[in-house]
Parts: sequence; C-alpha cells; structure tokens
Amino acid sequence: MHRALVILFVALCPSLFAQKAKSGKVGTPPPTKAPLVSVDVTKLPEGTTQLDLFLLMGQSNMKGRGVMPEEPKRDPRIVMMHLKDDQWYLARHPLHLTGDAQTFKGHDNAGVGPGLAFAETLAAANPQSAIGLVPCAVGGSSIKLWQKGAKLYDEALRRAKLALQKTAPIKAQIRGVIWLQGEANANPAELPLHADHLKAMIESLRGDLALPELPFIACTIGEMKGEEALKNIKAMNDILLALPKSVPHTACVDARDLKTHIGDQVHFDTAAQEEIGRRFAAKAAGLAPP
Repeated sequence: MHRALVILFVALCPSLFAQKAKSGKVGTPPPTKAPLVSVDVTKLPEGTTQLDLFLLMGQSNMKGRGVMPEEPKRDPRIVMMHLKDDQWYLARHPLHLTGDAQTFKGHDNAGVGPGLAFAETLAAANPQSAIGLVPCAVGGSSIKLWQKGAKLYDEALRRAKLALQKTAPIKAQIRGVIWLQGEANANPAELPLHADHLKAMIESLRGDLALPELPFIACTIGEMKGEEALKNIKAMNDILLALPKSVPHTACVDARDLKTHIGDQVHFDTAAQEEIGRRFAAKAAGLAPP
C-alpha cells in the first residue's frame, strides 16, 4: 500500500508543477548541498594578487529564481558575503541565501541569479584577480527602498563598508555594482520618476563610498509578459538603456532578447540568468580603468 502511494505521488508531480506554472506561483527547489565552505578573506587565494569586490543590488531577478545545479561551485577565487551572518564563504548558488550557512534552515526561494556567472567570467578573463560578491538584492523591492536613507540602501551601504573593513588586510577594492531591478516600478505612476531615482541612488552610493567613478551596470528587465503589461516593461527598459547617456561610468546590459523564464513570465530561468551574468561581465570590462 505504501509503495503504491509513493508511485502515485511521483506520477502526479509533473501535473502539480504544471499547475504552479500556470498560476504563476513557481517554487525554486532548495539547495541540495550544505554547508557553505568558510574562507579567510584576509588571505588571497594562491596565484592571485588582488580581491575585487562587487555589490549585487536589485530585486528578485538579481536575487535569482533559476533552478540550481546538483553540485555547488567551489572556486577558491570567488567568494561571497553571506546575507544572514555577514561572514565569507566560497561562492555558490544561491548567492542570496537567507538560510543558515550550516543547515540552510530559513532558506527562501532564492536560486540561480546572474552573479556567479558574472564572477566566473571576470575570473576567467583576469587570472590574477579574486572576486568577492556582496549580495544585497531583495525580491519585489521598489527603487524607493534603494534611495539614500531608505532601509535597503542603508543595508547595502553597511555591507559594502563591512566588506571593505574585513578585507582591509589585503586591500580589496569595490570595483562596481550590478543592478537588476525595475519590475516593481514598471507602472504609469512611477515610470516618470524612475530615471531621477536611479540617478540619485547612483550618486548617493558613489558619494557615501567615496568612489566618484564607481562603475554601475544596470540590466533591462524581462520582456516576457502579454501586450498590456509589455507596454510598461518596454518603457522601463527604455529608461534603463538610456542610463549611460545621462550618468557617466555606467552601462546597461540589454537582455530583451532573453525570453526563457521559470514559468511565471517574470523570472529568468537558469540559462538566461547565466547569459545575463556573462553580459554584465562584458560591460564591467568596458568600464574598468585601463
């Protein structure tokens, strides 16, 4: 009897996942391997001469919802600052882990975002550089929460300064910000204000970090929804693509051609996220000082 119930459950699983996809409530499977591997960020990995830090900011597509690989990445040249305990570990999916580093208890729906592919591409192009990722994204967040004095901005700034403090013995530097946000503000009431909010956030961040030329790379949001919603999404993407024309030392990844998602027409799937990460890296290389 027990065996028959198990077989029945397995047979029903595909239809259950299909129902979730149709409803837009698509879950991200939990991580399969734990715990995280702790690292000492006061020592550079063998063969490297510097640690380059990058802030990952935005909402759920930066946080990532893509399905994670069976085996976690364990590249000693790529490390991450854990959201929960502010400690450093070998970078792996999900970068925006909200669960405990040892047990993963408290993990939410975070999955594959663009951050790790971004770091891997940078590391491959610069063998002497180690990459330190500082995840800060929060799903569903409005750009209003990323303005100076608002809680997400203040938390990102705190983590950035803490990352610099903890890596001071090896003189790590913040080399840039990657930003994937806009779905929360893609509506007629907020679109007219978005460009000004984005510019103000960048200027505040550069001022508070005393990095007036800090590279900032945005990315367009997914153009995967129906015609009614697509009008506002395209308007948001026009704002993001225009950013380099109005704010120096910025760039924008064009991801409008990437249409694959996790079943909800909002969140990029793993393949799209990794391609976005590679495109972020290409833009970062273009903004890097000679």
